[in-house]
Amino acid sequence: MPEYRRVLLDGAAVQAVRDGEELVAGDGRRVKAEEAHHLPPVVPTKVIAVHLNHRSRVEEFQVSLAPAPTYFHKPTSALNAHRGAVVRPEGCKWLNYEGEVAIVIGGTCRNVSPDEAGEYIAGYTVANDYGLHDFRDTDAGSMLRVKGADTLCPLGPGLVTDWDFRGKYLRTYVNGRVVQDGSTDEMEWDMHYLVADIARTITLHPGDVLLSGTPAGSRPVRPGDVVEVEVEGLGRLSNHIVAGPTPIRTDVGAQPTESEEVLSTALGGDWEYRGIRPPRRG
Repeated sequence: MPEYRRVLLDGAAVQAVRDGEELVAGDGRRVKAEEAHHLPPVVPTKVIAVHLNHRSRVEEFQVSLAPAPTYFHKPTSALNAHRGAVVRPEGCKWLNYEGEVAIVIGGTCRNVSPDEAGEYIAGYTVANDYGLHDFRDTDAGSMLRVKGADTLCPLGPGLVTDWDFRGKYLRTYVNGRVVQDGSTDEMEWDMHYLVADIARTITLHPGDVLLSGTPAGSRPVRPGDVVEVEVEGLGRLSNHIVAGPTPIRTDVGAQPTESEEVLSTALGGDWEYRGIRPPRRG
């Protein structure tokens, strides 16, 4: 399966094709993949993510799945790349990983059926849909600041074409330990359905990204942790967590909180918030 990566070569962004352990630019220049400065593999006009899609995540939260998918938006300023630093702002504690498959649009797409949607997909890449749950009590459920902070949308390492999404494993590792272990087969709505659903009312342009949901096991990470997401056939996306250089300003806006909703979501189930059993504190 062809794999395309965007990297910096001599200070310029170029697309390169993976050839074994090397990346080959269009002009023939080569660089070792392990030594390359990676960029996000695509340049989207928008990044749209589905809330709940993996059945293991639904079971973990002890909720009922909605009759149709619901979505949120991550600004393109949140984009990050393979081996990039993910920033946990000073004063925040609840930064969670979420390993996912990212759908990349290849052609302008509007009002298509699920059967037609595959024709508009350029390929797929690995994503980590980080969430800063300290801000979960604000923005009226849009999750703009939970999901939209700078660096919280790593994609990569590359864009893989001709990849069949069916029956593929998805695993997330923190410091080498498996913390999420799921499969694309546990998705309630597959990749083609998600594209067709969004494209009913929103035009999707080449390069646009749809994040397809995460399995159970999302938990907080801290500065110094190395988080990797591996998807069968797509590769392994690696990022490290760093502390933000400056604190969240306190003279404007909503502040980070540690409510029951924040804790229960960050720790893996809003059953705590709903009082099914006492909340855990550690």
